[in-house]
Amino acid sequence: MAQVPQTFFDALAVRTWCGLALEKLGRAREEIDAINVYPVADGDTGTNLYLTVESAVAAVEAVFAAHAVGAGALPTGAGGPGEPGKPTLADAVRAMAHGALIGAQGNSGTILAQLLRGMAQVFAADGGTPHTDSSGLRLALRHAADSARQAVAHPVEGTVLSVASAAADAAGRAEGDCGTVARAAYEGACTALAETTGQLAVLGRAGVVDAGGRGLVAVLAALVETFTGEAPGAVVSGGHARVGTVVAGGGPETGPAVDEGASPADAGDCADAPQEDGPAFEVIYLLEAEDAAMTRLRTRLDALGDSLVVVGGDGLWNVHVHVDDAGAAVEAGVEAGRPYRIRITHFGLGDVHTRGGARPPREPVQRAVVAVVPGEGLAGLYTEAGATTVLARPGEPPVSGELVDAVRRAHAREVVLLPNDADLRHTAAAAAEQARTEGIRVALIPTRSAVQGIAALAVHEPGRRFDEDVVSMTSAAGATRYAEVAVAERQSWTMAGICQAGDVLGLIEGDVAVIGSDVTGTAETVLDRMLQAGGELVTLVLGDEAPESVADHLEARVRESYLAVDTVVYRGGRQGALLLIGVE
Repeated sequence: MAQVPQTFFDALAVRTWCGLALEKLGRAREEIDAINVYPVADGDTGTNLYLTVESAVAAVEAVFAAHAVGAGALPTGAGGPGEPGKPTLADAVRAMAHGALIGAQGNSGTILAQLLRGMAQVFAADGGTPHTDSSGLRLALRHAADSARQAVAHPVEGTVLSVASAAADAAGRAEGDCGTVARAAYEGACTALAETTGQLAVLGRAGVVDAGGRGLVAVLAALVETFTGEAPGAVVSGGHARVGTVVAGGGPETGPAVDEGASPADAGDCADAPQEDGPAFEVIYLLEAEDAAMTRLRTRLDALGDSLVVVGGDGLWNVHVHVDDAGAAVEAGVEAGRPYRIRITHFGLGDVHTRGGARPPREPVQRAVVAVVPGEGLAGLYTEAGATTVLARPGEPPVSGELVDAVRRAHAREVVLLPNDADLRHTAAAAAEQARTEGIRVALIPTRSAVQGIAALAVHEPGRRFDEDVVSMTSAAGATRYAEVAVAERQSWTMAGICQAGDVLGLIEGDVAVIGSDVTGTAETVLDRMLQAGGELVTLVLGDEAPESVADHLEARVRESYLAVDTVVYRGGRQGALLLIGVE
């Protein structure tokens, strides 16, 4: 159905644009994933762009819903500068930018979030105006392209940055209404996209255009349709008609992409030329930090790896980097402020970085493990073992959508999901069910603690049958008794009696078993009770606030009193509990 064209860029235009962009990216997602060969051939650019815009759409819809509810309680004429029941342009673009920022996925999604933020900064400059015209749209596209380029540590031509700059340049030369400016931006982006194949050697060898740039063209096609009510048609560039089968997410009517003589499936041909080894991990997190701390953070992360993109502002940032030392990248964020929603992804043995330029696989891996972990230290440990992790901060449990996203990022046909928290049982079950509808075989092992997850991961063998692997991992987790030592936040009745705020609590299998005043003494009592039932291995995971001496004391206790028992110690970071204990 054709859209009702928008004359001006107002809140309704923002809502329409975001919805159309999501629709077009949804249709083009798999095709964009298929041509993703730069900066890493991990086949997820289309998915990352879709998830980023999906988050923006949710934020815009939420602000419209809030104004609709608020309007019902207002007398006629009391709605402020916007229409009753409708947000202002500033409200809508700020919501769009914030939603994209907190939901940005991958390198391409992070850059798109900054493009949207750059546009929002122009549109929201005069918070009271209900709409803007074509001059405002030209300025917004220019500022978006410039701010996105500034967010990337080392801008590279032949990428989405080139496409965004070309769109802004073309828009700046256009005269007319918003529809005319939007179409000029789209056509300029199409021309620049076709040129990316010759600007980056890896794209030329694969015979494809830049995947991120192609996604941006889809977003700009949605902008044209917002103002004209019609999807843009094919564009002739450089004497060759570019067949629009892949860019804007529709059919041939949606615009240019790549010459039909080059198939996305030929992306692996880039293996003909050797490539240098690159970082093994992608690290992404949201960061609450003062603007002054970001210069040092950028310098530190730039020294650790590549593909560094830092976007945001006003105290909230989205950080993306490719590194070999994932823990160091997270620690840099801790020094700068408060990182959360930390996602660490191992590119895998099949990635071009780790295979020295060998042909990158176009198919998903057979099996992967996705795990929820309570601290940065454990996130690094699980990632090194090959798992895709979702960080659960104290008081901030992940929602099912985050788990589904992690399952998608694992890029596997079969996934073993470890929630590592009894309270996440239903959340993990919902995520597993959603992933199954997408054709992914998911097994949920109901681990109730991160130490049970460690035991399960230790026996994981991707090479054996899926059912056998799941049974073995489930058995290992079930054979691991778990406990934790924490500090009581308030007075409460427990299985061990009444505790007061500040008391040290020892919880075994989720129930308070010991109330003490000393961390080391309480931990020793808990460990002794657990080992009374036997055991061969003790796992200790220390939180940042645990006394330095507690691990040494407990290791010595095990050596002296339990001769046949081994002990292993890990640093968990800011994990909520002072100490996690596992006995298996």
